[in-house]
Amino acid sequence: MMMLRHLARPVRSFSSAAASCVTLEKQGTIGILRLNDPSRLNALTADMGDRVEELVQEISDRASEFSAIVLTGEGRAFSAGGDLDFLTRRSLDTPTRNSVTMRKFYGRFLSLRSLPVPLIAAINGPAIGAGMCISLFADVRVAAKDAKLGFTFVHLGLHPGMACTHFLPSIVGPEKANYLLMSGKVISGEEAHQFGVVSKVVAKEDVVAEAITMAQEMTSGSSVATRSLLRSLRLKQDEGLERALWREADSQANCYATADYREGVDAIKTKRKPNFVTLEHYKEEL
Repeated sequence: MMMLRHLARPVRSFSSAAASCVTLEKQGTIGILRLNDPSRLNALTADMGDRVEELVQEISDRASEFSAIVLTGEGRAFSAGGDLDFLTRRSLDTPTRNSVTMRKFYGRFLSLRSLPVPLIAAINGPAIGAGMCISLFADVRVAAKDAKLGFTFVHLGLHPGMACTHFLPSIVGPEKANYLLMSGKVISGEEAHQFGVVSKVVAKEDVVAEAITMAQEMTSGSSVATRSLLRSLRLKQDEGLERALWREADSQANCYATADYREGVDAIKTKRKPNFVTLEHYKEEL
């Protein structure tokens, strides 16, 4: 299929740093959502989530102008995961407040699931932790062959979040999901393709172009049929999602209060391997 040859153009320009942390461009009828904080490897923040929600609403309001959306990262990374300052503050708050905070945080980015058109994730570089999780919100994923991908939560002393315990098992199957989540292993784009996490792998410089081609293929039929099919597929895939989100939020909130989590965060800050010593037991105290 021939590529659309329209020049990429911004849909709207913004002056504030918060507004520009996610950008929206168009190539023909394909929208390109770009996480845009390359100096911090597109780490996920509340401001970024708010901007995602705003742009999702804008796309929905102008749905007749878009046939599909490609999600990618600016610079060399897709997303390095949660913002370290945000993660550090979690250990200073209560489990109850943290549970609500995390559920709201997930919701900002999960607004991507309400897009009225197909969403293709173009994983152009490292996608770690929550940064990898948001790629699971897409209907299809394509990755750079040498991109580093991983659900590394356990090495932070943290339960996985951002809906990955819901989406990953349905994408790759329970056994592979168990391995990827419990090992926290960082894998290449090629390995991610072998696991079934992504549909295609290409050279880094071709990731967005390949995602656009896939978007064109996925929207080559009737728009009415495609969009109604998309709703049907997502409704099925999202069954049980709300319960999963609260399970994750509660579990993460409990982890934030532990010595293991504080050790994990400190290990990242000091660039060393964490030393987890907490061994939980379940014996009744007599």
